[in-house]
Amino acid sequence: MPPKNTTKSAKAKQKPQEDQREESLQAVVLADSFETRFKPFTQERPRCLLPLTNTPLIEYTLEFLANAGVQDVFVYCGSHADQVEDYINASKWKLKSSPFRALTLLKSTASSVGDAMRDLDNRDLITGDFLLVSGDVVSNMSIEPALAKHRARREKNKDAIMTMVLREAGTGHRTKSKGSRPVFVIDPGAERCLYYEEMGSRRGRSRHITLDPELLTSNAEIDVRDDLIDCHIDICTLDVLAQWSDNFDFQSLRKSFLHGVLKDFETYGKTIHTYIVTNQYAARVKSLRAYNAISKDIMGRWVYPLCPDSNLVPDQSYRFRKGKVYQEDAVVVATTSIKKTAIGSQTNIGEDSIITGSTIGRRCRIGNNVIIEGAYIWDDVTVGDGSIIREAIIANETTIGKNCTIESGALISFGVSLPDHIGISMDRKITRHQESFFDNRLDPEDSDTSSVASSRLVYRHPSASSSASSISTLASLNDDLEPIRDSSRRSSFRSDPSDDAAETRDFHLEATASILDGLQKGDPADTIILELNGYRMSTNASQHEVRKAVVAAFMKRVSSLSGEDNASGISAREAVREVFSKYKGLVERTMFDKDVDEKVDQVDFLLLLQKEAFGRPNGDQLLLFVTKEVYDSDIIEEDGLLQWWDNERSAEGEMGKVRDLTEQFITYLKEAEEDDESEDEDEDEDMED
Repeated sequence: MPPKNTTKSAKAKQKPQEDQREESLQAVVLADSFETRFKPFTQERPRCLLPLTNTPLIEYTLEFLANAGVQDVFVYCGSHADQVEDYINASKWKLKSSPFRALTLLKSTASSVGDAMRDLDNRDLITGDFLLVSGDVVSNMSIEPALAKHRARREKNKDAIMTMVLREAGTGHRTKSKGSRPVFVIDPGAERCLYYEEMGSRRGRSRHITLDPELLTSNAEIDVRDDLIDCHIDICTLDVLAQWSDNFDFQSLRKSFLHGVLKDFETYGKTIHTYIVTNQYAARVKSLRAYNAISKDIMGRWVYPLCPDSNLVPDQSYRFRKGKVYQEDAVVVATTSIKKTAIGSQTNIGEDSIITGSTIGRRCRIGNNVIIEGAYIWDDVTVGDGSIIREAIIANETTIGKNCTIESGALISFGVSLPDHIGISMDRKITRHQESFFDNRLDPEDSDTSSVASSRLVYRHPSASSSASSISTLASLNDDLEPIRDSSRRSSFRSDPSDDAAETRDFHLEATASILDGLQKGDPADTIILELNGYRMSTNASQHEVRKAVVAAFMKRVSSLSGEDNASGISAREAVREVFSKYKGLVERTMFDKDVDEKVDQVDFLLLLQKEAFGRPNGDQLLLFVTKEVYDSDIIEEDGLLQWWDNERSAEGEMGKVRDLTEQFITYLKEAEEDDESEDEDEDEDMED
């Protein structure tokens, strides 16, 4: 069947609806993500029903639409459509008191956003302007100003077919996938998007885009923005559906549709505009990194009123308690330490356990002497005595045996049972299902290649299989994904400064002594890390304070071995190599910025190292030896070293003097980088010839 003339039919439908647009705002929710980033969880449950701070993701999206005044909602379901249908039919959104006039589920076999949009156009359900959102959007923004601007533009120009909602987040903010960075070229006067490109993650090339010179000559002013978070909230006209139907090669929202419409502007004259949010929250849970960051934003009340104690689901009973703990009714907690955590009802937590920065679902059984740090434990999970879970996700009905260790980035899927004394190493996926059952559909926009890494067996239980993946640890988002916040508001959440200072001094003294004792006794790195993490959680110390203690202890140990405190010591170079090579893993666990451009943690580590070297005999030599060692052993990246060297605090006053010997090493790195870039440019020219 030849494609219909959708452009003509869409415009014909739109005209009688112009006067009713404000009274009948519609929305389309893409409940299927059409990609695999949340595998293995999405193997058994749709992403929109995965819990975010113990509330299904789709609840945040529907709450946003309700606050936006949407009357008709169409939820587009693909995989696990029956689960979505059952959940929606049993939810408050289907009650007579629902703010929606109609909520309709559309089942489809679409394998991409493009297929879904063409199917939607064929159904003839959309009558005017509509919101197009993903089923994992979290936002407290008011959509009315964006709608008003969109409608005003439409009154003047019927070819203004879409407005994208983007969030300003600053250059250090990274809720986007580590595999790509969206770049928007915008005419700030008309708020019109002129060009769109996604920069890859390859070093050097990732900082360049190619612009048509005509963009520069035909526009009085342009903004090139790579600091915008794409919220996947779009205000669309019927012409958007027509464009999808007329272009069967369009598959994805940005790489295909946006890029295609912008490219064809000279031919068809269609324009796409932007609305940039600066003081409200909007984000999409598009990856595990974003899942972690947005969870912490919700727990930190930066998405207010979308907080656990708002109780979005009718049967929730969360209350905000001391220590930034959100707790439901019927929770049993023994003598233990819990901070910055959400705990679901009917959960039981045993004696002497330490839980911080985590979410614990309903009906969980947490044993005695358990450590849970920065982890996400869903409903009906059992954790045996003495187990340790760090920065991992544990799905429903999972059983973790006694004295197990679950390391950062591990994903344990539904119903897995792990026996006692099992260790799950970093970034592993454990599931009951065989890989052949995985949904291998991949969104063309999904450039996070780690999510589709080849699998291999790590641990196999009769009911569990696993796959390896190089996903980043959840902790890597703890700092670099924080939203921009008003400093005056932030200060209102702080405790008394004198108390904080005393706690910081106590932590530094105790932690430094503990680490140094472990280094002197030759304890395994894991043992030192375990003790350090336990003490950090009990005192709520920051990662900066942890790095400061590690640097102080390591420098003391190096000085002791090298003869500063012991006349029979080995050379400083040998001492540095011995300490840092043996305890490389300990140092690496203090920094979480290898997947972002701004190496905040690495720069902080080197500044602390520089400060420790200052004032010591041969401190300039120690600084040189340590910087070379941490670079050669891949503890610190080249970008981290160069950003530290260019940091003004590193060059100030007496601090600057201690780095004189290191200058030649840094110069060598810079010259090597320039040579590499020159070779790359020569290769590009050869290819063009």
